[in-house]
Amino acid sequence: MKIPSAILNKPLSLPCGAIIKNRLGKSAMSENFASADHSPGKRFQRLYKTWAKGGVGLCVTGNVMVDERALGEPHNVVIADERHMEKLAAWAEAGTFDNTQLWVQLNHPGKQVPNILVKEPVAPSAIAFTGDLARFFNPPRALQTDEIDTIIRRFAAAAGIVKKTGFTGVQIHAAHGYLVSQFLSPRQNRRDDRWGGSLENRMRFLLEIYRAIRKKVGTTFPVGVKLNSSDFLKDGFSEEESSQVAISLAEEGIDLVEISGGTYEKPAMSGRVHKAEKSTREAYFLSYAETLKRKIDVPLMITGGFRSAAGMAEAVEKNGIDMVGLARPLAVDPDLPKKIFSGMDYFSPVKPLMTGVSFIDRLPLLEVTWYEQQMARMADGKMPCQDRSVWLSLGQTLMENGLEVFRRRRA
Repeated sequence: MKIPSAILNKPLSLPCGAIIKNRLGKSAMSENFASADHSPGKRFQRLYKTWAKGGVGLCVTGNVMVDERALGEPHNVVIADERHMEKLAAWAEAGTFDNTQLWVQLNHPGKQVPNILVKEPVAPSAIAFTGDLARFFNPPRALQTDEIDTIIRRFAAAAGIVKKTGFTGVQIHAAHGYLVSQFLSPRQNRRDDRWGGSLENRMRFLLEIYRAIRKKVGTTFPVGVKLNSSDFLKDGFSEEESSQVAISLAEEGIDLVEISGGTYEKPAMSGRVHKAEKSTREAYFLSYAETLKRKIDVPLMITGGFRSAAGMAEAVEKNGIDMVGLARPLAVDPDLPKKIFSGMDYFSPVKPLMTGVSFIDRLPLLEVTWYEQQMARMADGKMPCQDRSVWLSLGQTLMENGLEVFRRRRA
């Protein structure tokens, strides 16, 4: 195999004609430091310029919501109208430094809204969370047909603003148990109208969002999707259904499919469920992606599990993956791409975060907030602290947010 830099530092042409300068992409990570009015301040500019200077080819923002009444977290950015155009433009200018592609991930949380934020969330069907998660989320009500149409229009309107303010693409978040993912899942979507039942009906919401966005932004503006390979739940969204959805999106003209998996009921995307494959096959969802690649002629990006330059290069060279998606590794080392392109035999310092106290170590909150604090450091003009104490991180979280953080943040 060629040296990793020779494989990963090659441009990728998308179906719409846009070009990503190399094969390393930053996958979405929730920043959770928007202003009180849900606008992106200067911290977003510093953070994303840091990643752009580090050499990454594609940056996908954290969750940007399309409705301020439906937040996944307290401090999400919201694009619901044109009130924040100047701040969005400044963010776009900073993050597209050195010809970096900067895409906004558009999302609606559906029922996956912490109960302190929304009294009555919405979902395809009125199906509440079960088990331990039930105490974090209020039971949802089923969306009315006109509300579904309104949400589709919100995605399209947000995409139009994204293009107008200088970002270079959008990504539809259809994974991890948020609203689009809920529509796709037969476990979560039990509607008996045109939006539920068969897979053709369950995927209609996603396809209509894509069509509305494409109509708004045109044929030469990149539109991607983040799609679950599976939600890893009994009677849930399966790999076979995921493949069919991807095929339909490919036929519609999608530009990039990012593969992930799981929901906050079954967090495969964090590695808690789905283990990395043997040897240098580091990606969590690589086998599924290889199968899908034989079915569609659309660029694929795989996120989850990559740690070494060799493993990243093997996924591209031998497994046919087009983009390597990185999240945590770029939160602790924004210069990772430049180091790999320099010829370094790179291995990420990312490791499991453990306190030794089983109750605490089982909380996804532990890693979520630790990595958010690393991003916050970059947003404040500092470099990440790779050896930051987990206990110190947890203490900071509790001091800043109190015990309510366990309710206000993603479970």
